Amino acid sequence: MENGSQRKWQFGGNEELNSAAISVPGALAMLMNNGHSRSRSGSATADDGDHHPQRPTIMLGCGDPTEFRSFWTTQSAVDAVTDDLQSFKFNSYCLTGGVLEARRYACAIAEYLSRDLSHKLLAEDVYLTGGCTQAIEIMVSVLARSGSNILLPRLGYPQYEARASFDHLEVRHYDLLPEKGWEVDLDAVQALVDHNTAAIVIINPSNPCGNVFTYQHLEKIAETTKKLGIFVISDEVYGLLTFGSNPFVPMGKFSSTVPGIFDKTGIVDSIKNYLDITTDPATFIQGAIPQIFERTKETFFSNIIGIMKEAADVVKLNLSTLKGIDDDIQFCLKLPKEESVIVLPGVTVGLKNWLRITFAVELPVLEDGLQRIKAFYQRHAKKQ
Repeated sequence: MENGSQRKWQFGGNEELNSAAISVPGALAMLMNNGHSRSRSGSATADDGDHHPQRPTIMLGCGDPTEFRSFWTTQSAVDAVTDDLQSFKFNSYCLTGGVLEARRYACAIAEYLSRDLSHKLLAEDVYLTGGCTQAIEIMVSVLARSGSNILLPRLGYPQYEARASFDHLEVRHYDLLPEKGWEVDLDAVQALVDHNTAAIVIINPSNPCGNVFTYQHLEKIAETTKKLGIFVISDEVYGLLTFGSNPFVPMGKFSSTVPGIFDKTGIVDSIKNYLDITTDPATFIQGAIPQIFERTKETFFSNIIGIMKEAADVVKLNLSTLKGIDDDIQFCLKLPKEESVIVLPGVTVGLKNWLRITFAVELPVLEDGLQRIKAFYQRHAKKQ
């Protein structure tokens, strides 16, 4: 028998996956595996040496508040999904674009999304995806052509960069300006664009900065992108979770500047063709959409907003005041070992030597976590 070690095998791992941008889940996994038994707040423990051994870990790095009962979804939504599972009506394949019940409700979804727009979306304008990650996958892949590039915000959501790298799209970063409330640096955008620029990603409300763009700033973005002739991917996943002085304004307010352009450029056909070859959202979730829409009261959303107050914050590290810590990754690796608190290094969202702290936790947990971070900082502070 031939010695397998001498054979030249014709397969190997995809290097694009190995070189893709660092992701939030990847960073969290690294931090949680760095001396931790489990990751859930209040249940995980960390042996942090001489400081606080076996103390419950506080997760301030993951923007998923559903661990806490006060953030749970409504019972009516749970009942709707349970009814679908028990009905056995949603066990088969569905047509591209969704199961019939969900497509019927696409009219209601379109109407809901159109409530603040001067024009009305149609049911055929609505596409169902398995979460925002699949929506990003579809849009970036549809726009990916040989030699093209895409403009991404810095700070931004790392899934865009990872997907763009996988699809061989050159990534070009434009800055958000902290001194101007994290507005888009439009001068930088114009300098980055060339004839190969496929699109620009605008995240509003911002993930991870948490700011909300004003109407006036969005109007400037629309005017700039129209002049440059580039596609705008407007990520508005947190549009219904805003508070503060700036009301949320959907980018669709300015869509009249490019009427019918998606059909003319083949974008719509490409989206439909991609949906033919990708996975569909879970059929029983699709079937539950009508019940969820009918039974969920507006007070549910207003209560959640009142509890959350802030979804995330970004804090700049002053490394000159710390000893033994050279960058944000080192800070985030030492913090869970000493104080059993996990926060994200800013490099995961595109800004080195910053920290991303999620506030989507219950107040007592948040206060405890912030006190531990303060104690950690004081322990490593250089003596004046």
